[in-house]
Amino acid sequence: MDIGFIGLGVMGTPMAGHLARAGHSLTLLDQDNATAQRAAEACGAGARVAATPREVAGQSDIIITMLPNGEVVREVALGEAGLIHGLRPGALLLDTSSCEPWLTQQTGAALAGRGASMVDAPVSGAQWGAIDAQLVFMVGGHAPDVARVRPLLDVMGRAVFHLGGPGAGHAMKCINNCITAVTLANTAQGLIAGKRYGLDPVAMIDVLNASTGGSWITQTHFKQRVFNRTFDDPFKLALMLKDMGIAVQLAHENGAPVPLWDLAQQLWGQAAEASAPDASVSELVRWVEQQAGTELTPGAVPP
Repeated sequence: MDIGFIGLGVMGTPMAGHLARAGHSLTLLDQDNATAQRAAEACGAGARVAATPREVAGQSDIIITMLPNGEVVREVALGEAGLIHGLRPGALLLDTSSCEPWLTQQTGAALAGRGASMVDAPVSGAQWGAIDAQLVFMVGGHAPDVARVRPLLDVMGRAVFHLGGPGAGHAMKCINNCITAVTLANTAQGLIAGKRYGLDPVAMIDVLNASTGGSWITQTHFKQRVFNRTFDDPFKLALMLKDMGIAVQLAHENGAPVPLWDLAQQLWGQAAEASAPDASVSELVRWVEQQAGTELTPGAVPP
């Protein structure tokens, strides 16, 4: 297929690379032209760089976006030089960003007015999942449109879940990330409680991973990013806070009581205020450490 790809950061670049290796022709765009040029070189002869979303649309049957939020996606799709002004007949926008479901529905409706379709397919799996083509896609959209993009999702990931109509994928993504955020904060607090009692955090993680308290967070985060003091998860704290805000708003608007989410959003907001604007999501743990006056370094401390 002729595929457009807009947003070539830590996730988008490897995702585009998998599509290029599968034989698709790519038209690439990023707000940083140098990033787009590097991605095009990595993708090979079948890739070119465009100057505007409109130009991407004119060269593509399916356009994939991996962008920060729904407002950016809407601007790329509907703005002055947006996709909507250059769409091919029967074009489809596949948005893999993490976005507000209500904005996704609005953008999709505007594109439908021009004869185009939209599927939201946000991902879980982080940077390494994108690199290894092991992403999990949470998909919202009409069944024929989802079937049309399924071969592309299979190239970039390991699992595809169709949750419902337009916006359903983005709803699931923000809920997933909010649960993850609560788990990260909860695990950090538990490890600090154990450390202050005298337990070794490394041993505690081993126990959790063999017990009911284990999670994706205990398996992938603390030994890899906290105990070695790197705090270097490529996902940004501000983006996690954004997704939590979407999940909390979604819950409130649908009458779901989420007091734990409300509290977690406050804690994450305080951590964001105390951190650099581009801080890693791992910095949440450092903030919890600072509140407790205890670092999660390896080794037991006598009580």
